[in-house]
Formats: sequence, C-alpha cells, structure tokens
Amino acid sequence: MRYGVLGPLAVWDAEGRPVRVPEAKVRALLANLLVHGGGPVAADRLIEDLWASNPPGGSVNTLQTKVSQLRRVLGREQVVREPAGYRLLLADDVVDALKFQELAERARAHEEPAVKGSLFADALALWRGPAYADVAEFLFAHSEIARLEELRLNVVEEQAEVRLTLGEHTALAAELGDLVTRHPLRERLRMAHMRALYRAGRQGDALQSFQELRRQLAEELGVSPGPGVSALHEAILRQEPQLATPAVESLSCRTNLPTPLTPLIGRRTAVDQVRARLSPGSSTRLVTLTGLGGVGKTRLAIAAAREVAERFADGVWLVELAGLGGASSPDDIAERVITTLGLCDTAATEPDLDDLVGWLCRAVADKHLLILLDNCEHLVEPVAVLAGAVLSAVPAGHLLLTSQEALDIPGEVVHPVPPLALPERADPQAVARSSAVELFVERAAAAAPGFVLGADNAADVSAICRRLDGIPLALELVASRLRTLSPRELAACLDDRFTPPDVRGRGLPARQRTLRGMLDWSWQLLTADERAVLRRLAVHADGCTLPSAEAVCADGGLGAERVPDLLSRLVDRSLVVREGNRFRLLESVAAYCAERLAEAGEEMAVHARFVRRCTELAERESEQLRGPDQLCCLERLNAETVNLRRALDLAVTRNAAGYAVRLVNALSWYWFLCGRLTEARRSLQTALAAGGEAAPAALLTARAWLTGIELRTSPAGASPLPTGEDPTTGVKDPVLRARLQWFIGTGLTGHGHHREGRQLVEASLAGARAARDLWGEAAALVELAGHTPAQDESHAELGAALFHEVGDRWGQLRATRSLALAAEREGDHERTERLHREGLLMAEELGLWTEVVEALTWLGRTALAGGHTGRATELYERALSVSTERAYTRGEIRAEIGLGHAARLRGDREASKHHLNRALAKSHSTGHAANTAATLTELDPAPPA
Repeated sequence: MRYGVLGPLAVWDAEGRPVRVPEAKVRALLANLLVHGGGPVAADRLIEDLWASNPPGGSVNTLQTKVSQLRRVLGREQVVREPAGYRLLLADDVVDALKFQELAERARAHEEPAVKGSLFADALALWRGPAYADVAEFLFAHSEIARLEELRLNVVEEQAEVRLTLGEHTALAAELGDLVTRHPLRERLRMAHMRALYRAGRQGDALQSFQELRRQLAEELGVSPGPGVSALHEAILRQEPQLATPAVESLSCRTNLPTPLTPLIGRRTAVDQVRARLSPGSSTRLVTLTGLGGVGKTRLAIAAAREVAERFADGVWLVELAGLGGASSPDDIAERVITTLGLCDTAATEPDLDDLVGWLCRAVADKHLLILLDNCEHLVEPVAVLAGAVLSAVPAGHLLLTSQEALDIPGEVVHPVPPLALPERADPQAVARSSAVELFVERAAAAAPGFVLGADNAADVSAICRRLDGIPLALELVASRLRTLSPRELAACLDDRFTPPDVRGRGLPARQRTLRGMLDWSWQLLTADERAVLRRLAVHADGCTLPSAEAVCADGGLGAERVPDLLSRLVDRSLVVREGNRFRLLESVAAYCAERLAEAGEEMAVHARFVRRCTELAERESEQLRGPDQLCCLERLNAETVNLRRALDLAVTRNAAGYAVRLVNALSWYWFLCGRLTEARRSLQTALAAGGEAAPAALLTARAWLTGIELRTSPAGASPLPTGEDPTTGVKDPVLRARLQWFIGTGLTGHGHHREGRQLVEASLAGARAARDLWGEAAALVELAGHTPAQDESHAELGAALFHEVGDRWGQLRATRSLALAAEREGDHERTERLHREGLLMAEELGLWTEVVEALTWLGRTALAGGHTGRATELYERALSVSTERAYTRGEIRAEIGLGHAARLRGDREASKHHLNRALAKSHSTGHAANTAATLTELDPAPPA
C-alpha cells in the first residue's frame, strides 16, 4: 500500500489503483496512525483524538471495530497491536510526505541548478492540496499539518531561488504573486518575487512589493523589514549589475544522459580519445564505438558525451535502440529520436507526416547537438540511413554510436573498445596498476565488504582477471562470488570451468568465448527457480517493475509470491540490475537469457504472459488517464513504452489479433495526449491487419480510433470520412461510443468539416449525458463552446467544472483556453490574462509545449492590448525560445511577429523590421507564407526591406 497525506487522505495499492477507506472515523484513525509515522499509538490516545471529550459508550470496543474496518481495507497484517498501542506498518517510501522530504533533501544535496529545480518540482508535484485536508478539523492533525505546510513553503522558496538562477524570472513573477499575497510576511518568498519582478522588467512592481511588506510588518508586528530584503530593495533602487540574470551552464538542462551509479574505471585514455574526435577542431561528426558485448561501450560513450556536453548548445541526447526489433525502419529510429528530443508535440501539428527521417532533419537542421545512438548492432542498415541523412542535413549535428559492427558509411570514424588492461607483471604493485584488477577489486569490495588487494591475494586476483580477459561484464559477474569463495578458490574454479572450452562457445572469437563461459558458469550456479526467473525476464525489452516480473515469471510451478526473493538473489549476483523501481538485464545477459528461454521451450508461454500483462496494464492505465492520476499515469506509460511496443510486435507476429487490438485501443488516448500520432496511426493499422481472431466490438473501436487519428494526420484537402457516416456505429459501450464520437468530431472540425464535426460532437454530448459520463460531457461542452458564441462561456464554464470534478488536467487546460477566448471577446483583459496564465502553468506541467507557446503568444497579445510593450516583449521572447527549442515553426513565426509588433509600438522601427523579416523568411521556407504575409502587411504597411 501507498499512502497520500499531501492533500485529502488517499490510499493506493501496489498497482497504483485507489483504495477506498470508508467512513470518516476510520479515515481519521488511519490519519492518526500516519501522523505518528508508524510508531505505536495508545488506545486511550486514539479514543481521545477521535472522539475528543465525547467518547462513545464502550469506546474501547468501538475503537476495535474501527481498527477491524481499517484492517479489512489495508490487510490485517498492516495494522498491528503491540503493548504500547496500535501501529501502522510503513516501509520507507510508501508515504508521500516522506517521499516529499526525501526529494527535497536530494535537491539540496545536488550542485546542478537544473537538477535541483527538477527535484524540487518533483517534490512539490506530490501535493494534491492542503495536507490531511479531510481530517484538518481533528486536533491531532494540526501540528503535523503546520509542519508539512512550513516544509512546503520552504521548498517553494528554494525552488524559486533555483529557477531564478536558470532565468525563469518571467514565469516566477506571475506564479509567486498569489503566494506572496497569502503569505505576505515571509521575507525569503518576498525577495524571490522581487528579484523575479525586477528581472522581468517590472522594477516599479518590485519596489511596490517591498513597500507592502514594510507596511504590513509595521501594522501587524511593529517591526521593520530584515537586512536581507532591505539590501535587495536598495540594490533594485540602484539597479546594481549583480541583480541581472546569471549565466548558468547546466549540463542537465541540455541532456538526458544518466548519472552513473559507479565510477568509470580504466577508460581515461579512451574517454580523452573520443572527446578529441568530437572536439570543435575535429572534422569528425560520426564516431562509432565497436567491441564485443560486455566490454563497456555504453559506459564509455556516456562518459565521453558527458564531458563534451558544454560544446553542444542544443544538447547531448541518449537514444536507446536495444528495444527496437530487427525489422525496424529508419522512420522507426527517427521516431525514437523525435521522442527523446521532446519533439512529439511539435510533430503532431504537422499533417501527413509520413517521412519522419526528413521531418527530423528539418526540425534540427540549425541545431548544434550530439545524439548518442546506443546498441545499434541489430539495426545497422536503418541506422546507416538515418545517420547519413542527419549528417547531410544538419551541419552542426554530431552522432556517437555504440555497436558490435560499424556502419561502414562515408565520414564514419570507428573507435574499437578493447577489454581493460591486464597486469603486466606478477608483483603486487604491477597488479594493482591494472585497470582490470582495479575494476574487479572495487566490485569485490562492494560485494564482500572488507576485501582488499594485498600481497597474499594479488597473484590470484591477477589470474582471475587474465582468465576473464579483462572483460568488464565478466569481472563484475564473478566479483560477487567472493562472498563465499576466497580469491584462490575462485581462480581454481575458473581454471576448472574454462578448461576445456565449453562446447556452447565453439566458433566464437576467444574473448567472446570467455564472456560466454562466464555466463554459462554463472547460470550453472543458479537454482532451477532462479534460472526460470532470469530467462523469463529477457522478454522485457526495457526492464520491468516487480509486479510485471511477478506476472511474467510466475507459472504453475513457480508462485508469484516467490519471485521477489528470487529477483533479489539475482540482483545480488549482478545478473540483474536494479534502477529505482525497475529491474533490467544488461544487453549481453539479456541475449544469453533469450537463448536459454528458447532452449527451455518456454518462448510461446512467456511471450503470451508478457503480451497479456502489457495489455492489461495499458487498459488499467487508460482508465486513469482522464482523472486526477493523469500525470503519474503518463509517467508510468512513458516508462513502459518500449515494452508496450514489444508486446504489440509479439501479438502481431503470433497472430494474436485479439490482444493486439485491445492493446492499441487502450493506448490510443495516451498516444494522442503525448502527440505520438504517427505511432498511433501505424500501430492501429498494424493491429487491424494482424492475423487471428479479435472481438468485433474491439475491431470497430480500433477503426474509430484510426479514423480520428487519420483526420489529424492527413492533409487539409483530404477527406478520410464519407459524408454523413458515423464510424462509431456498432460500438455498444455508450461511454466509449460517446468519447469516440467526440474524438472523430473534433478531428473533422480541425479538418474544416465544421457541420459534420459539430453533429458528431452534439451526438457525443447526448450520449455522454445519457451514460452519465462526466468526462465525455465536459469534453463535448468545451468543444461546442467554440461553435456557439452565444453559449460559449456557459458551455466552457460547465465543462471546466466537470473536468475539475473528474480531475483531468488536460481537460482543464482545454476548458481554460475556451474561457479565455470568451473573456477576450467580451473585452475582459484582466480575466483573459489570468486564464491564459492558468493555462500556461497547466501546459508546462503536462509538457505540452505547443500549448505553452500558444498561451505565451496569447498573453503577449493581451499585454500589447493593454499597452504593456515591455511585458509583451518578455512573453514573446519566451515563446520564441520554447518554439526554437521544440522546432515549432509556427510558434517561431508568431513570436517573431509579436516581437515586431511590440517593437513598432515602442517606436523602434528597425527592430520591428528585423523581427518581421525573420518571420517572413521562416514562413517562406515552411509553407506559411500567405497567412504570414497578410499579417505582416497589417502590422507594417511598408513591405519589409
């Protein structure tokens, strides 16, 4: 169980499903036990806390009844009775308040501003409302509520200071205003707001804020502002240079490279060589690291990429290809790169996007970036096509690849990665200098605390490293054996194991036979059940959570309850790697285990369980994508993306059309929210063409989803839907049918078929109301608000209220935008600006960057309408920055036009012409010239020079 106290009391099971705790007193009992953090609470204390001065007759029995009710919900073992009282069993990470404090501490310990800010944001995202909101009237909760609120405000202040260093002053100036109003005497918060206002060009507002603080302190406390805020006030008056936004070089702002869990050993020279290949003075733009599996190509590539990150203004990006099937096309790889670069939302705005390689090249054509494609050996041909296109179209683009085979294309520099250096001599000093020995000793010390290299064991350690040819993976696998064997015993075992060579390794190069022999030996030391779990894990293309491991690895002979312990043993043996809550196999181990799975004759059964698990997971998450758990649900599906693709591929190749169609139906809304429309279209088409039987209702649903997706991905002149046809006819589920009618109707509207689209949306509204589907009713109302100006505000307000009730942040964003447009039509500039700012925050939270740009440009227009050219310029500059980063050409054009208009209103005609010329040039190259030229003519009657 997981518990949420940062908001109304909430309980979730291991799968993340909400668990209802009935009856107010039972919830209060749970809250009381949570307040005490898993410590015992005496029965008398509980009775006093729950019933205050009016305990019921037979209060002890009544308390026991409430405890029994709570046990029925949580499980009897979760609430225990001890001599000191009742206690709730809590693990370290099951209460969101503890997770919040842990994230905050991790943020404070990190030096990277971007990482600090991200961790603080993750911490604050756990808050769903005031702490213990539904038990706030109970006295026992008051001090804990106050403590948590103080912690939250401290984190808000710290995050604001970090965001200021990252240049996010414009957003902060808007966001902190309400918070300062609610907490007017918090000087640290006030200082962050004043700095943000000043850097956003609002010096007068910053000075006014200080005067408000001075007045309130005098009236309420009879004191003056502290020295820190007073000094800031003086600095603002003098406009001191140190108040300007600092220049921050933050690696984590521009990369997704993982932070290594252990230091890289023995590769300093290799890192320097790769770094030199990628240096500004080098003509090399494609470097491929080659070597056998397990030699450490990925670790070397990541280390080298991290050291050159500051040279690439637009980032260094790791794209993992191991999860892609061998039949993948260049477009499949391009799609993975687009997703990694965060460009899906932008790509979704482009109709008829069939050439993903070409679109990617155009999107990053003027960017200076490094893309690290990892594990390319099974995709050499398609990777070569993509690499050739990128090198030709992106002059400042660089590629770093890891593969067991070179691409063999012009411009490629191949850098072989050998095993680690072996000892040159047998004396202990020479042995200690060997990088292979250094790695083995470090891993051995981690596995067997107290182990050190000395004169008594140097010869044996040297023999071990030589026997394993210095291959890092083999050294890491064998190091854990020192828990039970001495170095001498281990060396003897290796001699026995590798002489004579294992038949299984014949025909392989010598070093590859060494790794194979090491894996064989590790395998033979496992129990039968450990082997079963290990080989079955190989079906996961991108790791798995514990529940997934249980679902896939368990069968009639191996109970799911035994999987966690077996998995833990495999982690201890370094055969499985744990990263957070996910378990992964290293690529060489995964390939080995896939062979063992086939040998065991279990492929069909394990693949079937894997497909079933992924399908059920997607269906379960799909139900939560429209509710308060939307963000967490998106994160979970993002983490499972590669596995879900593998499940669809397996379902199609195994002629399991039933599962294939169920899977794509469950994922269609997720794909839409993420902007992965090309993937949605291709996946739906693939599933519908799969062999085998599928339920007619599921096929109808998939065709309806495909129709809605094709409407959003086909050219404006195309008509993928015959006039008057309702593709949802035959869908029996009334809730699903109404939602599909809305989805297709909105697609028709966006395609220019307004009458047909409105008819379907109106049918959707009627169907949703008949089925009492609040989400469907809200979606239809918000869409209809744009069709009926006379009723747009009432429709939008009701839709917003319903989206708020179901907790869908995406829906609230849509409704907020409709309300803002209605307010603008009524001339209510203040309300328009407030609504657009709310929409901006929601769009940033959801990572919908095209929506962020739209909100910023609307805010810029509102600021211009109010005569605030300075504020408008800040907003348009931010819109231009986001648009450029996300390759959103339309946004760039609108931002440049806005900047030109603002400059013209300031009387700076040269700056105005500069921005308008840039907008016109960009529009000519992307097909937006006609509309943009008309807009430019309106803004500046004289044609741009």
